[in-house]
Amino acid sequence: MKLDEILSKAGRYKARKRVGRGGKRGKTSGRGHKGAGQRSGNKARYGYEGGQNPALSRIPKRGFNNAQFRTTYQVVNVAKLNVFDDGSKVDLQKLAEKGLIRPDAEPVKILGDGTLRKKLIVSANAFSAAAEKKIIDAGGSIEKI
Repeated sequence: MKLDEILSKAGRYKARKRVGRGGKRGKTSGRGHKGAGQRSGNKARYGYEGGQNPALSRIPKRGFNNAQFRTTYQVVNVAKLNVFDDGSKVDLQKLAEKGLIRPDAEPVKILGDGTLRKKLIVSANAFSAAAEKKIIDAGGSIEKI
């Protein structure tokens, strides 16, 4: 017999632990003695260490971080472009209609993974060198937005 196979109410639900009612979780009810953590309504913010200098403040911060300046792209590999008809113009709107990118999100970069078997005019924000070569070798052309 497994717990998920019990059909009757007996033994189906485990009773919640009632703290502060004697027994294992009586008296301080696992909250310790005095201080904000013992009081009701206390919610310390993330990273708060009770007035001690938090770990994030203690660690040294040096150097440059590019995270806030980095350009993130939605990527589409050239192999995925085979869903379009031969000789068609592929732009951001058509990529979104086919479900290859999210509309009105980050800029789009075409990458060179796979093979392209169709002649296409591809329009995107950026292309990898391999993708440019594969599109041109297939007889197509590229347009950078």
